[in-house]
Amino acid sequence: MTIIRQGSLFDLQDLYNLEPTHRFETVFSSIEIDPILAVVSKKSLYGAPVQLNYAAMIYSLVARVLERIPTIKDLIKRLKYDYMFRLDCGFLLSDAIPSEASYSRMLTKIAESPVLERVQETLILQAVTEGFITDDTIAIDATHIEARDQAPSKEEKPKPKSKKRGRKSKEEQEKWLQEQAEREEALPIFEKKIEAQLGVSLAELRSAVPLDPKWGIKKNSEGKNVFWFGYKGHFAVGTKSQYILQSFFSSGNLNDGKAAIPLLKGMQERLSELQISFSTLDAGYDYPAIYQQIYRMGAQSVIAYNKKNESELEGFDQHFAPTCVREHSYRYDSYDATYETLKYTRPKQCEDCPLASDTLCQKVYKVKITTDLRRYTAPARGSKAWKTIYKQRSAVERVIAYLKEFFQLNHVRYRTGKRAKVHFDLTHLVYNAAKLACDRIAKSMDNKENMQVA
Repeated sequence: MTIIRQGSLFDLQDLYNLEPTHRFETVFSSIEIDPILAVVSKKSLYGAPVQLNYAAMIYSLVARVLERIPTIKDLIKRLKYDYMFRLDCGFLLSDAIPSEASYSRMLTKIAESPVLERVQETLILQAVTEGFITDDTIAIDATHIEARDQAPSKEEKPKPKSKKRGRKSKEEQEKWLQEQAEREEALPIFEKKIEAQLGVSLAELRSAVPLDPKWGIKKNSEGKNVFWFGYKGHFAVGTKSQYILQSFFSSGNLNDGKAAIPLLKGMQERLSELQISFSTLDAGYDYPAIYQQIYRMGAQSVIAYNKKNESELEGFDQHFAPTCVREHSYRYDSYDATYETLKYTRPKQCEDCPLASDTLCQKVYKVKITTDLRRYTAPARGSKAWKTIYKQRSAVERVIAYLKEFFQLNHVRYRTGKRAKVHFDLTHLVYNAAKLACDRIAKSMDNKENMQVA
């Protein structure tokens, strides 16, 4: 009889149960800090010598997230009175403890550079190389992040001028339409319709994203509106590995759907090593442009349908499967990737139906997904395979919960959007580093058990 051995499990909670020294070592070893060090270090040999240990300062910021230290002031106090913590971060006993101003200047340099994004990408590629990321499905979702300061008081807007009553003349109508088109063309990319993002490069999208704190609104689980002042964090997560593959930080008023295409383009350009087959998103991302972007990536969309004042289609059910004369839904059978065609077969009720042999009742029904990418997905909507993939979307919700519970995603201590983005990127980086550390420990434990059995 074959003995089936289960691999050793090691999760984030087990990492936090380790001694601080071992916990810091495992996480620090997962992060390549040389690029960050190159950004914050002194560039010239001339001038006053630098007395700060920048490498230890960077590690202390990582340790601050791991230890859930709320502020830089508290971090400095911990470094001052906890000698073991100071040594674990890489400071020597002879090193001076950096001031709040020193940390502030270092964070300013980091905020002016995309270095944290490059380090995140390096870490993910390392996890792919070591075989910890083998996902073929990604899940995308967003979460709200409250700003440190309260929202400014609203400014009273002047009352609009009364419009001329009655129908516009043909010349006035054409002039008005031209003005509307020019106004739309002059808008920033994230204030235009989502379709406008399809022809814009990833670099342009990331450089144009609004970062200032704004009022945001969303519906909670009870269907009630919840308001907050601050930001939004957008994530693309591997549903199996639960690594954050791409992230996007924005103002709180940005529509969730407008962050999906930058995330998807980031997957396509920066993580081309991963063969993504499915992208699963909730109904807030049900926009034709997002389906189009996923299709261009060679993947399939598994997105909940959001009915928007649409009349019911005759001859089709709620999942857009064809129906027979007696309005029984055809059954999804298979998907032909060569011809991009969904195949439906007769309903079960046709077995004893008198119209089964009639020409009105087709035996097989085929439809190309390119007919309407939003309605026809592979696997087909309503099928068991579609529901199974959609359930994997819970992975991104689980990761967001980890970020808020263990990694201080909600505790932004900076006033500007640029500084808040550094906090967001650092949280993303530390989470992935902790995940990689856990996977390496679990692999090491599994190898030891296999050696003992052998």
